[in-house]
Amino acid sequence: MTRVSRETDIQLSLNLDGSGITELDTGVGFFNHMLDAMCRFGQMDLKLKCTGDLDVDAHHTVEDCGICLARALKEALGDRKGIRRAGSAYMPMDEALAFAALDISGRPYLAFDAEFRGEKCGTMDTQLCEEFFRAVTGAGVTLHLKVLAGKNDHHKMEALFKAFGLALRDAVSLDARISGVLSTKGMLDE
Repeated sequence: MTRVSRETDIQLSLNLDGSGITELDTGVGFFNHMLDAMCRFGQMDLKLKCTGDLDVDAHHTVEDCGICLARALKEALGDRKGIRRAGSAYMPMDEALAFAALDISGRPYLAFDAEFRGEKCGTMDTQLCEEFFRAVTGAGVTLHLKVLAGKNDHHKMEALFKAFGLALRDAVSLDARISGVLSTKGMLDE
């Protein structure tokens, strides 16, 4: 997956059936850390190189990486036949507790319920967490994310990324009992 704009230049490859191996270079150290956590818990392999306009801020880098990840995820899922489609997970991290629930329904939607005390974790604005996940829903994912407890912003955000990885791992898993797509309509929205 390649995406080039006046704000970012991104190369990304994704393997949903991986083992959590990452090669990440976004120029935003904390974002690299979050993506690595997501992939390790989701057992996805991700190679991501992004050159962005970090002299402005990290917004375009984080959001555009989410857009590319959504496109790669959508392509990797193909016709979505045989996948479990839905997944959810709780993830504790010290005093923090996060929950993620998602449905690969074909309908992009984000419900995000998390508050952060500070403006940044490392060089990443905490508000970019929501922007990243909003971009990822472009894969046709309905996603609910919630921080249920926590004081430390690093712990809360990392718990969200890990919970998302776990829920996605569950949702993309193949189930031999599922014939075609798992849907009461017999189809998933496009």
